[in-house]
Amino acid sequence: MIPTNMDVHAEVTGHFDPVSNTISYVVKDPDSDHCAIIDSVMDIDYAAGRITYDHADALIADVRDRGLSLDWIIETHVHADHLSAAPYIQEKLGGKVGIGAKIMVIQDTFGKIFNEGTEFQRDGSQFDKLFENGDVYAIGGLDAVAVDTPGHTPACMTHVIGDAAFVGDTLFMPDGGSARADFPGGDAGELYDSIMQVLSLPDQMRLFMCHDYGPNGRDIQWETTVGDERVHNIHLGDGISREEFIKMRTERDATLAMPKLILPSLQVNMRAGEVPRDEEGNPVLKVPLTGL
Repeated sequence: MIPTNMDVHAEVTGHFDPVSNTISYVVKDPDSDHCAIIDSVMDIDYAAGRITYDHADALIADVRDRGLSLDWIIETHVHADHLSAAPYIQEKLGGKVGIGAKIMVIQDTFGKIFNEGTEFQRDGSQFDKLFENGDVYAIGGLDAVAVDTPGHTPACMTHVIGDAAFVGDTLFMPDGGSARADFPGGDAGELYDSIMQVLSLPDQMRLFMCHDYGPNGRDIQWETTVGDERVHNIHLGDGISREEFIKMRTERDATLAMPKLILPSLQVNMRAGEVPRDEEGNPVLKVPLTGL
């Protein structure tokens, strides 16, 4: 289900994190002071075991400086390359934390990999809202819809808000191609199908990326359109077939290293941004030596 208000121009402000190459967004209803934050970042010095909140504080300052009211803190998926700042932002600004209902698949998969005990709930209850495919929610008076777009992970969703769609890691800018599909539960065929679903939106639909790496030394960018992706995306051009895409994606993924922050990111993000704790209540992270 796609909302009927795709002609409404959502006000979007991007905040780039140069450490993880993540773009977080403040998305405002143009007819009210209500907003959502999408894909926030919590800073971590992994070697020092130190967490800070500079990026999250910038998002909070943006919301406060404009006198906005935060309705939602949205995660497009369980990120493997940065930690979510959702609880920190929620404590400061309120709002509900939402993610796709298939988070439960992620929690079950990585609960085993990280040898989490029975106290780790695998029912998504750490989040305020679990979105099912086609669920509609409101940012002020602006309807938004959550659409399943699996492939990078089973729980990936694209959020269509007015004339803007936030694609998570499903797509990159046209010269960046597509996301990897080799994490546990990922599937290159599903990723292709999800991309085709995104590209079935109107040509003028604005698409906002979760990451950009400045291919070939260009400046960082995060906004494009469906029409531009359909014509110029380097992994989808020339009418590439599903089978050709799967072959390309599988061969390319085999050459990629694991993200530097995958171990802390997964442990924190499957808990809605909360850092796990030991029996004495101290924040800790595990390093499984096999499984990924």
